[in-house]
Amino acid sequence: MLQQNEADLHYMRQAVREAAKAFDADEVPVGTVIVHEGRVIGRAHNQTRLLKDPTAHAEMIALTQACEALGSERLPGTTVYVTLEPCPMCVGAMILARIGRLVFGARESKTGACGSVVNLPAEGRWNHTFRVHEGVLEFESKALLEEFFKKKRPAR
Repeated sequence: MLQQNEADLHYMRQAVREAAKAFDADEVPVGTVIVHEGRVIGRAHNQTRLLKDPTAHAEMIALTQACEALGSERLPGTTVYVTLEPCPMCVGAMILARIGRLVFGARESKTGACGSVVNLPAEGRWNHTFRVHEGVLEFESKALLEEFFKKKRPAR
């Protein structure tokens, strides 16, 4: 079995590959992988444009897959790996799903809900919270986002 740091890198690399799929599909390049007992039970990338659905974030799609895999709306003992700090909607869904842990790559200064704008997991008002570990493959996660937005917003 992989040690925790090795496991975090292994699964975050998979999340970065998912983000690259979003990039190739002209979606904001965010990828998510959800792991339970050493097995991937959900993986997705952003699909908001493809599905014409503002809730089709990588995290939301992967959470749905993970719930289906476990046959439950609850995901205790899971770790969610995501390339970008989740927004309030996605963190709310993680709280409701009762995930065990979140690992993310890059901070999100506009909508980040794990410390950048607000810190929903740390508020202590919810019936569940989870551990958060940030900065895993941060450079790779940021690089995809920067390249994507550079293409979208050419230098003036």
